[in-house]
Amino acid sequence: MIAKVVIVLKMTNKEKPRLSRLTSILTQLQSKRLLTAKEMAEKHGVSIRTVYRDIRTLEKSGVPIVTEEGRGYTLMQGFNLPPIMFSESEANALITAEQLILKNKDESFIEHYKSAITKIKSVLKYGQKDKAHLLSQRIVFRNNLENEKTSTYLMPLQSAITNFNLIKITYHSLQNELSERSIEPFALYSTQDNWLLIAFCRLRKDFRAFRIDRIHKLSVQNQHFEPHPMTLQEYFEQCRQKSQNTPDIPMS
Repeated sequence: MIAKVVIVLKMTNKEKPRLSRLTSILTQLQSKRLLTAKEMAEKHGVSIRTVYRDIRTLEKSGVPIVTEEGRGYTLMQGFNLPPIMFSESEANALITAEQLILKNKDESFIEHYKSAITKIKSVLKYGQKDKAHLLSQRIVFRNNLENEKTSTYLMPLQSAITNFNLIKITYHSLQNELSERSIEPFALYSTQDNWLLIAFCRLRKDFRAFRIDRIHKLSVQNQHFEPHPMTLQEYFEQCRQKSQNTPDIPMS
Protein backbone atom coordinates (compact mmCIF):
# COMPACT_ATOMS: atom_id res chain seq x y z
CA MET A 1 0.00 0.00 0.00
CA ILE A 2 1.40 3.41 -1.00
CA ALA A 3 -0.15 6.39 0.67
CA LYS A 4 0.29 10.10 0.39
CA VAL A 5 0.05 12.15 3.54
CA VAL A 6 -0.50 15.88 3.64
CA ILE A 7 -0.08 17.68 6.94
CA VAL A 8 -2.07 20.90 6.75
CA LEU A 9 -1.15 23.53 9.32
CA LYS A 10 -1.62 27.31 9.34
CA MET A 11 1.97 28.13 9.98
CA THR A 12 3.20 30.96 12.19
CA ASN A 13 6.90 31.52 12.81
CA LYS A 14 6.54 29.72 16.13
CA GLU A 15 4.89 26.71 14.49
CA LYS A 16 7.55 26.19 11.80
CA PRO A 17 9.86 24.21 14.11
CA ARG A 18 6.94 21.90 14.88
CA LEU A 19 6.37 21.08 11.21
CA SER A 20 10.06 20.33 10.87
CA ARG A 21 9.82 18.04 13.93
CA LEU A 22 6.75 16.24 12.57
CA THR A 23 8.57 15.59 9.29
CA SER A 24 11.61 14.34 11.17
CA ILE A 25 9.48 12.00 13.30
CA LEU A 26 7.98 10.56 10.11
CA THR A 27 11.49 9.94 8.82
CA GLN A 28 12.46 8.26 12.10
CA LEU A 29 9.40 6.01 12.01
CA GLN A 30 10.30 4.90 8.49
CA SER A 31 13.92 4.20 9.36
CA LYS A 32 13.31 2.03 12.45
CA ARG A 33 10.81 -0.75 13.08
CA LEU A 34 10.01 0.40 16.62
CA LEU A 35 10.54 3.85 18.10
CA THR A 36 9.92 4.95 21.67
CA ALA A 37 8.54 8.31 22.78
CA LYS A 38 11.70 8.79 24.84
CA GLU A 39 13.92 8.38 21.76
CA MET A 40 11.90 10.95 19.86
CA ALA A 41 11.84 13.38 22.79
CA GLU A 42 15.62 13.15 23.27
CA LYS A 43 16.35 13.64 19.56
CA HIS A 44 14.22 16.78 19.28
CA GLY A 45 14.81 18.23 22.74
CA VAL A 46 11.15 18.23 23.74
CA SER A 47 9.08 16.59 26.46
CA ILE A 48 7.49 13.17 26.08
CA ARG A 49 4.09 14.86 26.42
CA THR A 50 4.94 16.95 23.34
CA VAL A 51 5.81 13.78 21.45
CA TYR A 52 2.40 12.32 22.36
CA ARG A 53 0.75 15.42 20.87
CA ASP A 54 2.87 15.11 17.71
CA ILE A 55 1.89 11.47 17.32
CA ARG A 56 -1.81 12.39 17.60
CA THR A 57 -1.34 15.13 14.97
CA LEU A 58 0.26 12.65 12.57
CA GLU A 59 -2.53 10.13 13.17
CA LYS A 60 -5.19 12.79 12.44
CA SER A 61 -3.32 13.59 9.20
CA GLY A 62 -3.73 9.99 8.01
CA VAL A 63 -0.45 8.40 9.09
CA PRO A 64 -1.27 4.83 10.27
CA ILE A 65 0.84 4.70 13.43
CA VAL A 66 0.54 1.52 15.46
CA THR A 67 1.09 1.70 19.22
CA GLU A 68 2.72 -1.36 20.80
CA GLU A 69 1.88 -1.06 24.48
CA GLY A 70 4.96 -0.75 26.66
CA ARG A 71 7.30 -0.86 23.65
CA GLY A 72 6.77 2.12 21.34
CA TYR A 73 5.42 3.18 17.96
CA THR A 74 5.69 1.70 14.48
CA LEU A 75 4.20 2.42 11.07
CA MET A 76 1.58 0.00 9.74
CA GLN A 77 3.26 -2.61 7.55
CA GLY A 78 3.09 -1.74 3.86
CA PHE A 79 2.73 2.00 4.44
CA ASN A 80 5.17 4.09 2.41
CA LEU A 81 5.73 7.79 1.94
CA PRO A 82 7.00 9.56 -1.19
CA PRO A 83 10.83 9.84 -1.36
CA ILE A 84 12.30 12.23 1.16
CA MET A 85 14.40 15.08 -0.23
CA PHE A 86 17.95 15.54 1.03
CA SER A 87 19.51 18.84 2.01
CA GLU A 88 22.80 19.79 0.33
CA SER A 89 24.73 18.98 3.52
CA GLU A 90 23.05 15.57 3.81
CA ALA A 91 23.81 14.81 0.14
CA ASN A 92 27.46 15.81 0.69
CA ALA A 93 27.67 13.52 3.72
CA LEU A 94 26.42 10.59 1.61
CA ILE A 95 28.98 11.29 -1.13
CA THR A 96 31.78 11.51 1.44
CA ALA A 97 30.71 8.17 2.92
CA GLU A 98 30.61 6.67 -0.59
CA GLN A 99 34.24 7.58 -1.27
CA LEU A 100 35.31 6.09 2.05
CA ILE A 101 33.40 2.86 1.47
CA LEU A 102 34.78 2.41 -2.06
CA LYS A 103 38.20 1.93 -0.43
CA ASN A 104 36.89 -0.88 1.76
CA LYS A 105 38.55 -4.27 1.35
CA ASP A 106 35.35 -6.32 1.34
CA GLU A 107 33.99 -6.68 -2.20
CA SER A 108 30.48 -7.77 -1.15
CA PHE A 109 30.06 -4.61 0.94
CA ILE A 110 31.09 -2.34 -1.93
CA GLU A 111 28.77 -4.07 -4.40
CA HIS A 112 25.68 -3.63 -2.21
CA TYR A 113 26.58 -0.08 -1.17
CA LYS A 114 26.94 0.97 -4.82
CA SER A 115 23.45 -0.36 -5.48
CA ALA A 116 22.03 1.46 -2.45
CA ILE A 117 23.74 4.79 -3.15
CA THR A 118 22.49 4.71 -6.77
CA LYS A 119 18.93 4.49 -5.48
CA ILE A 120 19.57 7.32 -3.03
CA LYS A 121 21.08 9.52 -5.76
CA SER A 122 17.97 8.98 -7.87
CA VAL A 123 15.90 11.16 -5.50
CA LEU A 124 18.38 14.05 -5.42
CA LYS A 125 17.35 17.28 -7.10
CA TYR A 126 19.00 18.05 -10.47
CA GLY A 127 21.27 20.69 -8.97
CA GLN A 128 22.26 18.36 -6.15
CA LYS A 129 23.19 15.61 -8.63
CA ASP A 130 25.70 17.88 -10.38
CA LYS A 131 27.20 19.00 -7.09
CA ALA A 132 27.33 15.41 -5.81
CA HIS A 133 29.21 14.31 -8.92
CA LEU A 134 31.68 17.19 -8.56
CA LEU A 135 32.26 16.42 -4.88
CA SER A 136 32.88 12.73 -5.62
CA GLN A 137 35.76 13.81 -7.89
CA ARG A 138 37.25 16.05 -5.19
CA ILE A 139 37.41 13.66 -2.22
CA VAL A 140 40.12 11.02 -1.76
CA PHE A 141 40.82 8.65 1.14
CA ARG A 142 44.40 7.46 0.84
CA ASN A 143 44.27 4.33 2.99
CA ASN A 144 44.28 1.07 1.00
CA LEU A 145 46.06 2.85 -1.89
CA GLU A 146 46.05 -0.22 -4.14
CA ASN A 147 42.27 -0.59 -3.64
CA GLU A 148 42.96 -4.18 -2.58
CA LYS A 149 39.95 -6.48 -2.01
CA THR A 150 40.68 -9.19 0.55
CA SER A 151 37.28 -10.66 1.46
CA THR A 152 33.75 -11.24 0.20
CA TYR A 153 32.00 -12.26 3.41
CA LEU A 154 30.94 -9.00 5.07
CA MET A 155 27.38 -8.93 3.72
CA PRO A 156 26.48 -12.58 4.50
CA LEU A 157 27.95 -12.08 7.97
CA GLN A 158 25.75 -9.03 8.55
CA SER A 159 22.70 -11.08 7.61
CA ALA A 160 23.78 -13.95 9.86
CA ILE A 161 24.19 -11.57 12.81
CA THR A 162 20.68 -10.15 12.47
CA ASN A 163 19.06 -13.53 11.83
CA PHE A 164 21.07 -15.44 14.48
CA ASN A 165 22.31 -18.06 12.01
CA LEU A 166 25.06 -20.45 13.02
CA ILE A 167 28.11 -20.25 10.72
CA LYS A 168 30.75 -22.79 9.78
CA ILE A 169 34.13 -21.46 8.71
CA THR A 170 37.56 -22.66 7.69
CA TYR A 171 39.95 -20.25 9.38
CA HIS A 172 43.65 -19.54 8.90
CA SER A 173 44.87 -17.98 12.13
CA LEU A 174 47.75 -15.50 12.56
CA GLN A 175 49.68 -18.37 14.13
CA ASN A 176 49.45 -20.14 10.73
CA GLU A 177 46.99 -22.77 11.97
CA LEU A 178 44.08 -23.99 9.84
CA SER A 179 40.92 -25.03 11.68
CA GLU A 180 37.22 -25.75 11.18
CA ARG A 181 34.94 -23.71 13.44
CA SER A 182 31.23 -23.50 14.23
CA ILE A 183 30.60 -19.98 15.43
CA GLU A 184 27.73 -17.78 16.60
CA PRO A 185 28.30 -14.35 14.97
CA PHE A 186 27.84 -11.45 17.38
CA ALA A 187 29.26 -8.20 15.95
CA LEU A 188 31.57 -6.62 13.37
CA TYR A 189 34.11 -3.84 13.64
CA SER A 190 36.79 -2.37 11.43
CA THR A 191 40.34 -1.49 12.39
CA GLN A 192 43.49 -0.78 10.36
CA ASP A 193 41.66 -1.48 7.07
CA ASN A 194 40.58 -4.94 8.28
CA TRP A 195 37.10 -6.16 9.20
CA LEU A 196 36.91 -8.29 12.33
CA LEU A 197 34.09 -10.60 13.34
CA ILE A 198 33.32 -11.11 17.02
CA ALA A 199 31.69 -14.50 17.51
CA PHE A 200 31.14 -17.17 20.12
CA CYS A 201 33.34 -20.09 19.06
CA ARG A 202 31.82 -23.45 19.95
CA LEU A 203 35.26 -25.08 19.63
CA ARG A 204 36.89 -22.75 22.20
CA LYS A 205 33.64 -22.22 24.16
CA ASP A 206 34.31 -18.50 24.38
CA PHE A 207 34.13 -15.32 22.32
CA ARG A 208 36.85 -14.81 19.73
CA ALA A 209 37.77 -12.16 17.14
CA PHE A 210 38.27 -13.43 13.59
CA ARG A 211 39.80 -11.41 10.77
CA ILE A 212 37.42 -11.75 7.83
CA ASP A 213 40.25 -11.76 5.28
CA ARG A 214 41.60 -14.93 6.95
CA ILE A 215 38.36 -16.89 6.53
CA HIS A 216 38.95 -19.34 3.68
CA LYS A 217 35.45 -20.81 3.55
CA LEU A 218 32.17 -19.68 5.05
CA SER A 219 28.84 -21.44 5.14
CA VAL A 220 25.72 -19.92 6.73
CA GLN A 221 23.66 -22.68 8.34
CA ASN A 222 19.90 -23.00 8.63
CA GLN A 223 20.44 -23.69 12.32
CA HIS A 224 19.76 -20.77 14.68
CA PHE A 225 21.28 -19.95 18.06
CA GLU A 226 19.96 -18.07 21.09
CA PRO A 227 20.91 -14.35 21.01
CA HIS A 228 23.63 -13.40 23.47
CA PRO A 229 22.19 -11.13 26.21
CA MET A 230 24.76 -8.34 26.09
CA THR A 231 25.61 -5.24 24.08
CA LEU A 232 28.77 -4.69 22.05
CA GLN A 233 29.90 -2.10 24.61
CA GLU A 234 29.49 -4.70 27.38
CA TYR A 235 31.59 -7.12 25.33
CA PHE A 236 34.40 -4.57 25.02
CA GLU A 237 34.20 -3.89 28.75
CA GLN A 238 34.56 -7.62 29.47
CA CYS A 239 37.62 -7.72 27.20
CA ARG A 240 39.11 -4.75 29.02
CA GLN A 241 38.64 -6.45 32.40
CA LYS A 242 40.19 -9.70 31.11
CA SER A 243 43.23 -7.86 29.74
CA GLN A 244 43.86 -6.33 33.16
CA ASN A 245 43.95 -9.73 34.86
CA THR A 246 45.64 -11.93 32.25
CA PRO A 247 48.57 -11.69 29.83
CA ASP A 248 47.82 -10.69 26.24
CA ILE A 249 46.12 -13.47 24.27
CA PRO A 250 46.76 -13.45 20.52
CA MET A 251 43.79 -12.88 18.24
CA SER A 252 42.43 -16.02 16.56
